[in-house]
Amino acid sequence: MFIHHRRTFLSSSALATGALLVETSRGFAANDTLRVGLIGVGGRCKHLLKSFPALPNVTITAVCDVFADNLEAGKKLADPKAFATTKHEELLARKDVDAVLIAAPDHWHVPLTVDACKAGKDVYVEKPLTHDLSEGAAVIAAQNEHKRVVQVGTQQRSMTHILEAYKLLKAGVVGKVHKVHCTWNRNANRFQRGKEALDANKVDWKRFLGTAKAQDFDAYKFRQWRWFWDFGGGIFTDLMVHWLDVVHWFLDLDHPASAASVGDWFAAKGVWETPDTVQTLLRYPDKQVQVYFEGTFSNNRNGSMCEFMGTEGTLYLDRGRYEIIPDRGKKLPEAKSLVLGTGEKGLDFYDKPDGELLHLTNWVETIRDRSKKVACPAEAGVGAAAGAHLANQSLRTGQVAVWK
Repeated sequence: MFIHHRRTFLSSSALATGALLVETSRGFAANDTLRVGLIGVGGRCKHLLKSFPALPNVTITAVCDVFADNLEAGKKLADPKAFATTKHEELLARKDVDAVLIAAPDHWHVPLTVDACKAGKDVYVEKPLTHDLSEGAAVIAAQNEHKRVVQVGTQQRSMTHILEAYKLLKAGVVGKVHKVHCTWNRNANRFQRGKEALDANKVDWKRFLGTAKAQDFDAYKFRQWRWFWDFGGGIFTDLMVHWLDVVHWFLDLDHPASAASVGDWFAAKGVWETPDTVQTLLRYPDKQVQVYFEGTFSNNRNGSMCEFMGTEGTLYLDRGRYEIIPDRGKKLPEAKSLVLGTGEKGLDFYDKPDGELLHLTNWVETIRDRSKKVACPAEAGVGAAAGAHLANQSLRTGQVAVWK
């Protein structure tokens, strides 16, 4: 069904009439076709592509993936004449690619974003933006020096109810916030090896590794790379980053001064390198703020949520609602709630709002009108990821990690 709609969309796009995208100092004309290349066409990219038919005058002209099956699937979702390659350098060299969507594993985010900016392409890159604290300066410099539009895929910054909640917090409705509690708890079994049948000949494993240490092909690592240090950063970089980005945005924070973390393997021992159950306490003494995060794969109590705990009350957020909860003994004239999505509190995804579509729309609109700003530029992505990296430093050393 989706592929059918995608084809219909493409046939009616400006590309079909031969229109090309012409950049000016201000941006692109609204009726020009924005030609996008995909780098990394796995599950997350395919999820984002569901929003593409709703983006006016946007077409996919090139796809890149190191896995043959993903590459073939990407070609079916792109323009029939789309270029396909396993080498991102070939995609970035093409003049019929104006912008790229990067959904490769974490350790590739900064190298691909930097290369794309140098090639004159605007970028939508999945979170976390960085895989290591040392990468932040380079990706910010690439964005700014080459004057590229870089949108980091923390889509909560574009969700309508979270934008409204931001205004309420800035208006002081819950008073002064000193503590924030975030969770991302799941009860999900993702730990069994042996179910990842995969033909190694279909994977350019050396290219997948990139700058990671040399190692033999492992189908499980290839599929579940988020839970291995060479390619991802576990729960802190994969899940906490979403809410930490919101916390930084709401409270004007950059990076924590310190992190104290613990982690255990209750379900994934001997399978994952990263723990399946974690907690961390991040301190921002200059702003008099503490941020506490917990995540697990053994219980889904609270699910995915964030609570800003102020002197007058608490602002509760998840991906489908916000609530203003007065503190005991306090009466808040603004106490209210807004529920957009259907379902119980704390779900990973709701039917409303469509965060991916809103975030991609913001990116496309900013490419077309460069006087605007994206919701989550590289600077914000670097800051949120930095908190996760500091949390992982503490986790792996068993010591309090201090910002240097």
